[in-house]
Amino acid sequence: MSSRKFKTEVADLLHLIIHSLYSNKEIFLRELISNASDAIDKLRYLSLTDEKLKGFSFEPRIDISFTEEGVRTLTISDNGIGMDEDDLNNNLGTIASSGTRKFLASLTDEQKKDSNLIGQFGVGFYSAFMVAKHIAVISRKAGDDKAWKWESDGESSYTVEEAQRDEQGSTIILTLSSEGEEYANRWELQNLIKKYSDNIAYPIFLSYDQVHYDNDKKDAEGNPLKTSEHKREQINTASALWKRSKSSIKDEEYKEFYKNSFYDSEDPLFYVHTQAEGAQEYTTLFYIPAKAPFDMYYADYRPGVKLYVKRVYITDDDKDLLPSYLRFVRGIIDSEDLPLNVSREILQENRVMAAIRNASVKKLLGEFRKMSENNPDLYDKFISQYNRPLKEGLYSDYANRETLLDLVRYRSSEEDGFVSLKKYKERMKEGQKAIYYISGGREDVLKASPLVAAYKEKGYEVLIMADDIDDIVTATIGKYGDVPLKAINKQGALDDLKSDEDKKKEEEKKPVAEKIRKALGDKVRDVVVSTRLTDSPAAVIMGDDDPSVQMQRIMKQMGAGDVPDIKPLLEINPDSPVIQKIEAASDEDYVAAASSVILDQALLQEGVMPSDPAAFAKNLTKLLS
Repeated sequence: MSSRKFKTEVADLLHLIIHSLYSNKEIFLRELISNASDAIDKLRYLSLTDEKLKGFSFEPRIDISFTEEGVRTLTISDNGIGMDEDDLNNNLGTIASSGTRKFLASLTDEQKKDSNLIGQFGVGFYSAFMVAKHIAVISRKAGDDKAWKWESDGESSYTVEEAQRDEQGSTIILTLSSEGEEYANRWELQNLIKKYSDNIAYPIFLSYDQVHYDNDKKDAEGNPLKTSEHKREQINTASALWKRSKSSIKDEEYKEFYKNSFYDSEDPLFYVHTQAEGAQEYTTLFYIPAKAPFDMYYADYRPGVKLYVKRVYITDDDKDLLPSYLRFVRGIIDSEDLPLNVSREILQENRVMAAIRNASVKKLLGEFRKMSENNPDLYDKFISQYNRPLKEGLYSDYANRETLLDLVRYRSSEEDGFVSLKKYKERMKEGQKAIYYISGGREDVLKASPLVAAYKEKGYEVLIMADDIDDIVTATIGKYGDVPLKAINKQGALDDLKSDEDKKKEEEKKPVAEKIRKALGDKVRDVVVSTRLTDSPAAVIMGDDDPSVQMQRIMKQMGAGDVPDIKPLLEINPDSPVIQKIEAASDEDYVAAASSVILDQALLQEGVMPSDPAAFAKNLTKLLS
């Protein structure tokens, strides 16, 4: 027997589970049954694809039993793939997911009460320590002769030693604590299995002793004679819900299947069930979670779609089953046409899988569009969670860009809430040349931009694009229909609002622009006169192909290689008293200080700190004195 300490992250996880994470301790049974089902899935798959296990014959099943008297125990057994000594150490002594420890450290007190988080990491086995003071796992890997026993009290260490088991699979024996004694009960177990695991695709058998009392016969003390009969019955329906006809499935069944299969306590926002026949036969059942998955923006996010072939589980960790911008989707793809021994490499190049993927994307986007048209309140909830990943699709999925352009939403200078490009276009002013937007900063900062104020005064709506990817993505769109998109904080929109009188005035004021440009030197690319500004003396804008000042700062903070220092253009308002004072001034020191302050002030309005705050303060003091 060898005794080993848990890895640090496992010890932390056990402490979290036992003391705070699971608000609903009955979840442990769902986790253990789900793990047993996964083990059977893997053996079924390997028996079809692995040379060593090809033709391996077994009747999949999960058995549950308990002892009600004396020391109360609960036993869950499966005849799946099983584990050897290394598997027990790797699977039960450490956590494989690289993001787990970081995730645990980031949990708020409120999140620690969520009973679904551990399942999302595939380490739900540890939840059993909520109800058990001791756990033993006896396991034999398919194809091996030896069995192994893992034991622990969930404190700091565990032991592994050789054991006996007649067939492949794993048996988990829980010695129940006072917190878990209620689960050594037939009715409690039966209800929980029906509640959480009814759609597990393999039969779940519950063994128990049924007690009978014979009133016509008495024992030595005169009580009715007590006898018991050992029974074993199947508790679950053991059918793959997605393969049933849609008309036979109730809304509640869809929701329960989602919650139990994808570890969510909330109902999904909506679901899409497709049973396709014809050139390709396949079934898909997709769900949209009510809240975005917590790891949606992690590089090592866990994909949410499981692939089956003829109901045989293939994989649940392939990020290519759907494009990455739909990584929030949860669900099932079950193909009748893929080969059972499909590998990851073949899968990525397989024409059948490509056709299913393309059809699934179009189906999902089509359902999103229907929702936006028929149920705007629900769509607002959807877009509040998934607007940003859809915008990634504008950049990465050219084939579906037109549909995505109708799905994405933006904030607006004209109203609260979200606005579509279609709605913006419908209410454009007569003679308006473009869809105007501003990007490159926080929403509150962009809305307060003097450029937005200038367009609002002239009656033009401005879309506020505050997502961090807007600055890059929107520049690649070009047009919505036949209307170009123009950033008002880029050089290309400068001339759109000018009348002939404005152009004449700007020409007259070029000397003051040259005066300020000379004073600022290489701090700016150029200084231009503008008649679109109203209250502010100046604003910074960028060239049409340049990232905003804010985006440049973000890229530098993220260490995105050698980010060039692209100089902004300073747009000045000739009617501003500050600009008029510079125009009239002959003191070069004053001109230099004032010019520097209006540049830094314009940057501050964009949410960007001046590059030299001390110089800004010094120049400001000079002007005030």
